[in-house]
Amino acid sequence: MKHRSFGRTGLRVSQIALGTANFGTRWGHGADAETSAAIFNAYAEAGGAFIDTADIYQFGESEETLAGLLAGRRDMFVLATKFTNGAVPGAGRLVTGNSRQAMVASVEASLKRLKTDRIDLLWVHHPDGITPSEEIVRGLDDLARAGKILYAGLSNFPAWRLARAVTLAEMTRAVPIAAAQFEHSLVHRLAEEDTFPAARALGLGMVTWSPLGGGLLTGKYRAGETGRAEALGGRVFQAENTSQRSAIVDTVLDIARETGASPDQVAIAWAGSHGAVPLIGPRSFAQLTSNLGALTVELSGAQLARLDTVSATGPTSEAPRAGAPWDGVETATAPVA
Repeated sequence: MKHRSFGRTGLRVSQIALGTANFGTRWGHGADAETSAAIFNAYAEAGGAFIDTADIYQFGESEETLAGLLAGRRDMFVLATKFTNGAVPGAGRLVTGNSRQAMVASVEASLKRLKTDRIDLLWVHHPDGITPSEEIVRGLDDLARAGKILYAGLSNFPAWRLARAVTLAEMTRAVPIAAAQFEHSLVHRLAEEDTFPAARALGLGMVTWSPLGGGLLTGKYRAGETGRAEALGGRVFQAENTSQRSAIVDTVLDIARETGASPDQVAIAWAGSHGAVPLIGPRSFAQLTSNLGALTVELSGAQLARLDTVSATGPTSEAPRAGAPWDGVETATAPVA
């Protein structure tokens, strides 16, 4: 697996990130310890080194599982985690949200579960609707100065809040907001209207989640599988509920047959062609192996155009591609902010 520079930082990350929301079973679904280890080790053996978790994942079990898997090789990986939701069901108001109090409490708890002395990249998981950007930026800077985190990023924040937080950090010489994480797939392209341009202009590293549209793009729901239709109470699930979505899945399946790839590989390769790091979240060893096969998929210009056209949502629905899909080098001139 190739590696690429992450935004305007000196950090280099692998071209696919491993999401570990399925490491554990406290949610009532997920991967047991043996399966989680098999997934992690296979990803590492393939050259993967970018791990993404969160305190809320499996109510802390994901972080606890990673502690054992990282033992003796911690410095081989970029470890990212998130806070906002708390790590236990019904977490109290003082340890949830994005306040400095919740931030510090969450990070200290994550460090203990992960059995590490620092978090390489701390994501604010999503806006809480209460905490202003000034408080978030100051809190992240305090953690960086204390050596608890190395880089800071915002996940699921709208473009205007990204821009404000980045500017505040610059003006106050706080730890930079270095990265943005957001949803992006063939069935969810809204980020191309503002988040992609903002992140590019601001020089942010980009990670995009759910490249498979919650599994929709694999075509598995047509065969009767449930997957995310049941997990998390149906949240983060994209249903095949419009004629356009059916056409998108049909096109993915057609191109999979043309290329000899699997549908998930086509969808991930398309997502990776936009200059962001796709975040995969396999629940089984077979899913991980298939997902990593996207690294060898080469979609032609005509195939990319077909996917772009069938999934278009408006005149701005195509994020400019930077270089070849998997060359790890951005060749396009970045827009200005």
